[in-house]
Amino acid sequence: MIRTSPRVWRDALVAVVVGFVVMAAVAAAGLACAGAGGLPDGAFPRVVAAVVVMAAGGAVEVSGGAGFLAEADASLSVLPLSVALAGALTTGAVFLRPLHNRAVAGPTELLLRAARLTVLWLLALVGLALLARKDFGLTTGDSAPGDLGDIGEIGDLLDSAPTVGFRADLPATLCFGLLWILGLLLVSLLVSRRAPLPAGLVRFHAAVRPAAFATTLLLLAYVVLGLGVGVVVALTQGHADRTLAVLLLGLPNLVWPALTLGFGGAWRGRAEGPFGLPMPRLLDEALRGPELSTVDVASLAERDARAWWLVPVAAVLLLGAGVLAAVRSPVHIRPRQHALHLAVALALGTLTVCLLARVQAQFWLSLLGIGAGDALGGTVAFTPVLLRTVGLALLWGAVAGFLGALSARPLRRRVPAGAPDAS
Repeated sequence: MIRTSPRVWRDALVAVVVGFVVMAAVAAAGLACAGAGGLPDGAFPRVVAAVVVMAAGGAVEVSGGAGFLAEADASLSVLPLSVALAGALTTGAVFLRPLHNRAVAGPTELLLRAARLTVLWLLALVGLALLARKDFGLTTGDSAPGDLGDIGEIGDLLDSAPTVGFRADLPATLCFGLLWILGLLLVSLLVSRRAPLPAGLVRFHAAVRPAAFATTLLLLAYVVLGLGVGVVVALTQGHADRTLAVLLLGLPNLVWPALTLGFGGAWRGRAEGPFGLPMPRLLDEALRGPELSTVDVASLAERDARAWWLVPVAAVLLLGAGVLAAVRSPVHIRPRQHALHLAVALALGTLTVCLLARVQAQFWLSLLGIGAGDALGGTVAFTPVLLRTVGLALLWGAVAGFLGALSARPLRRRVPAGAPDAS
C-alpha cells in the first residue's frame, strides 16, 4: 500500500533541509578558512550560496568589465566536491532511513518518494540560485603587482574601476541539479544493502550491490586518507588556513584523481598566469608549461620520486575493495563473476570521477582594447584522458575482483554454518 500521509512529505523535507544545511556549513567553513569572511557589503552569504549551488550540480557564471574602458571574459567550471560529498552522504542517509529493514518496496512507492524529494530539492536550489549573485569592484592600489597598479591609476582617473561578479545560471542549475539529485538517489539505492528494492529487481542484488558498495567505500577511503595527510600538512608545514580551505572545499578533487593515477590513468592540463586553483605544488609544477601537459605517475615521479607511492596504495586499496565485494556477495558467486562485477563498478565509478573532478577556469581582462597579458589573465585546465583512465579501471577492477574472491575464501570458511548470508 502506498503511503500518502504528510509524514512522507516530512521525510523528504528533512532530507532536503539537512543536506543543504550540511553543505552550507562545510562551504562556509572552507570559505572562512580561505579568507572570504572579510568580503564587503555582506557578500559572504552570497558566495556561500554560490558554492553550494555549484556543489549541487548548478552553474555559476562569472563576468566583469569597467564600462566602456574595459571588458572581461571569465569562465569557471569546477565542482567543490568536499561540499558535494557532505551533502550527498547526509541526504542519501536521511532519504534511506524510513526504508530500512524492509526487503521489498513497490516501484511506485520508491518513485513517489524520490519525486517528492526531487521537487523540494529543486525548489531549495532555486532559492539558493536567486541568492547566489553579487558584483565586486576590483581594487588595484599601489600594492598591486606588475601592471595592476597602472591599470588601477587609470581606472581611478577616469572613474571606471574594473568590476567582477557572479550569478547562478538558473536554467542550467535546474537541469544539472536534477541530474545530481536523481543520480544521488539511484546510487543510494544501489549501495545500501538495507534499502528495499522492487520485487522484480531483487535478483540483481548480488550482482550490483556488493561491487557498488565496495567501489563507493574505496572512494571514501581515499577521502579519509587524504584528510589524514591534509591534517598532518596543516600541523607541520604552516599555512594551516589554506590547507583547511582545500580540505573543506575540494579534497576529493585531489584524492580521486590520485586514485586514477595510481592504477595508470592520466590527466591533461595547463596552468598559466598568476591565478590558479589550490593544488599540491608538484601538480602545479607539472601543469605549468607552454603547452598542454599530460600528467601521470611517471611524469610526476620525474619531479618527485615519492609519486610512485600512488601505485602500491591504489593496489592495496583495490584489492581490499575486491575482498569486501566478495565477502558481501552470496557464496555461489564465482571468482570470474566477481571480476566482472567489480570491473564494471570501478569503470563506472572512475567515469563519474572523471566527469566530476575536471576543472576549467579562465579569466582575462583588457583595458582600452589592450590585453592585460599575464598580469590580469590566467587559465587553469585539468581534464582526464578518458579512454585510457576508464579502460585501465575496467582492467584493474577485473583483477582486483578475481584476486579478492580468491582471498575471501578463507574468510568465508570462518563463518559458522548457520550464520546468515553476508549479502
